[in-house]
Amino acid sequence: MTPIKRIPTLRTAEEFRNYTASLGIELPCEDTVIEGAESPLAAPVSNVLVNGKQIGNRFAVHPMEGWDGTLTGGATEEVRRRWKRFGESGAKLIYGGEAMAVRPDGRANPNQLVIVQQNQADLAKLRDILVKAHEEKYGSSHDLVIGFQLTHSGRFCKPTDKARMEPRVAYRHPILDRRFGVTTDAQVFSDDEIEELIPAYVAAARIAWEAGADFVDIKHCHGYLLHEFLSARTRPGKYGGSFENRTRILREIIEGIRRAGIGIDIGVRLSAFDFVPFRPDPALSTPGKPGPGVPEDYVGCLPYRCGFGVNENNPVEPDLSEPMQFVELCARLGVKILNVSAGSPYYNPHIQRPAAYPPSDGYLPPEEPLVGVARQIQAVRALKSRAPEGLLLVGTAYSYLQEYLPHVAQYVIRNGWVDLVGLGRVVLSYPWILADAVAKGAVERKLICRTFSDCTTAPRNGLISGCYPLDAYYSGKPESQQLKEIKKGK
Repeated sequence: MTPIKRIPTLRTAEEFRNYTASLGIELPCEDTVIEGAESPLAAPVSNVLVNGKQIGNRFAVHPMEGWDGTLTGGATEEVRRRWKRFGESGAKLIYGGEAMAVRPDGRANPNQLVIVQQNQADLAKLRDILVKAHEEKYGSSHDLVIGFQLTHSGRFCKPTDKARMEPRVAYRHPILDRRFGVTTDAQVFSDDEIEELIPAYVAAARIAWEAGADFVDIKHCHGYLLHEFLSARTRPGKYGGSFENRTRILREIIEGIRRAGIGIDIGVRLSAFDFVPFRPDPALSTPGKPGPGVPEDYVGCLPYRCGFGVNENNPVEPDLSEPMQFVELCARLGVKILNVSAGSPYYNPHIQRPAAYPPSDGYLPPEEPLVGVARQIQAVRALKSRAPEGLLLVGTAYSYLQEYLPHVAQYVIRNGWVDLVGLGRVVLSYPWILADAVAKGAVERKLICRTFSDCTTAPRNGLISGCYPLDAYYSGKPESQQLKEIKKGK
């Protein structure tokens, strides 16, 4: 078992630095957090305008889904509350709000938001709720930039039943097919079907623009459809094989948006590297208690041609050569923001969202989670060094830093490793963590996300997502008791 030192036991920034040094990773941490307008985190982004706006500070909210919309893809009270808290967070970049399926059949769950005409009024209201909450707490929204994330869930589609996969894929995968119910070539998107899908992205961009969004994110991460196309080396035809073909969908979506005269700006969220799928070690697992993660047997798959940004001869380490090309492509296409993540929550969550505790369908950490944090931060640093002027990079994997999130964030911003620090899970328990850090030089420890993974275990078992341990809104719901019973194995 991998020894893990709990972050709260590291009492000072010096102890944190000494511990990360003992792990052999570079994860800088400043001693104190600067307060007020002098904070690097409070500095506006001056070199890129999004919809004519200057982003007012250096922190962003990642897309956070609750699996709690209506069955027609509209908003509910839970959705509206979450967007209000996004506005209260103090972040000046709301990167996507949450993933919105461009067609009903592309949903990852039956309660996912769908960005179609009948839901436009709901989406516009979500934006208005967010803006009003931000103005009430911080006084002005002139420098607040809001995007909508556009997605098709591909291999992970569950559009009609929380318990039934209905996968559509870019290509046949030698490991993932058997995990996620891909049994026939009929489940592979044809070129003609992709040509029919692209206009749905264009139509969604128009709806976002008319609903008041400043940009749309064209989602290329976490194993969903467009991310999977980036690794479609074995796919024949014009959407597979070469790097040019594997990025054709992105080019055609952006060209379609521009050709339609839609004035909205563009972002892309990218899993910049991937690993081979992992599973709980069967030798160390018992019913209801997964062991540490181990790679699936990939010897028969070498060279590994089923990942993006991964070493094809050793698919448990990154290779950023193609992601570097992708950064340059985004700049040529006029993309304004590249939000960088990694891997997939479905098959290698430890590289995507480092955590001390696994969700119900996961595995114990196969490495000290701080190693995973450093891996992502260093990958973004490398990509940032190649990013042309005019392309902003948002970093990921900061939640696991807990008490030291502001200290590390301040360093990476001050030293130009990234343009904005993105926050995910921690926003569910403590939306205004960086606003507090900048205002007070400290954070409230009792609100910090400790990566218990309940926000993932709940939807994996058909419940709505939220922070059940720390948010009274969710701990007081009947689903909280259901979740406790699920975690006990009942």
